[in-house]
Amino acid sequence: MKFTPLGERVLIQRLEEDTKTSSGIIIPDNVKEKPLMGKIEALGEKATKECPALKKDQVVMFEKYKGSEVKLDNKEYIVLEVEDILGIIEK
Repeated sequence: MKFTPLGERVLIQRLEEDTKTSSGIIIPDNVKEKPLMGKIEALGEKATKECPALKKDQVVMFEKYKGSEVKLDNKEYIVLEVEDILGIIEK
């Protein structure tokens, strides 16, 4: 299913966090917080004009309680406004 965000919105797929600590302790799903990083899957037309630095497949960090969660093709995504993205993460 193809989804194109409207306006200044961005479709992001959250990145999974490690389920183990560095010392090897397994973290159960019910105490893990949702990750605040994700990969950009699609950008609205105004989003690319508002912030030309954002591009598809970039990894970004975003605010904790922002956006709308959606499910497309059995995958979970979050739709955010450009202003809710805190920055781009480069490896």
